[in-house]
Amino acid sequence: MIRLENVAIRAGSFRLANIDLEVATGRYAVLMGRTGSGKTTLLESICGLRSVTGGRIFLMDEDVTGFKPARRGIGYVPQDPALFDTMTVREHLAFAPAIRGWNRAELTERVAELSELLGIRHLLDRKPPGLSGGEAQRVSLGRALAGRPRILCLDEPLSALDDETRAEMQQLLRSVRQQSPVTMLHVTHQAGEARALADQVLVLRQGRVEPGT
Repeated sequence: MIRLENVAIRAGSFRLANIDLEVATGRYAVLMGRTGSGKTTLLESICGLRSVTGGRIFLMDEDVTGFKPARRGIGYVPQDPALFDTMTVREHLAFAPAIRGWNRAELTERVAELSELLGIRHLLDRKPPGLSGGEAQRVSLGRALAGRPRILCLDEPLSALDDETRAEMQQLLRSVRQQSPVTMLHVTHQAGEARALADQVLVLRQGRVEPGT
């Protein structure tokens, strides 16, 4: 569950105020809005990457407003995959579990599980400079899921992909939702993505989050 109550955010001269939003546990919500409306700013605040100036953020009924990102239990997929050039795909998938102190057997099992789900087993020993855009985004998604987060936030993850790869990634996201008990909030300005993926559509319009159609 994701719930925002009367949240206010300031980013330079840009401001959002009195934002209310709720996504029930297990739902796939898509947040839409025009470029510059504040979608990414709002998502970053939920993840703890940007501080709020007012209101409260609840995740799974816990007030996390003052929590650092690592304590929020969120997997985050940015628009740019932001992979480390010096790390293999295997190392990316193992990164979050390793930080959380998982043992070697647990790490090996989780990497195998994710690489199978995401169709990247053949890429495990590759590094990001040799990956296509779609492959890199699959690795970014796997890295976000690796620590078994309660919530997955995605910031326009398909915007840089060609039509064929975008369709493949949409199918992959549907598979992830079916196989992982995770609540998802996906930011996009593409109505087609919302129709393909969401069971809840929200629209950020003129500083308010409204139900979409």
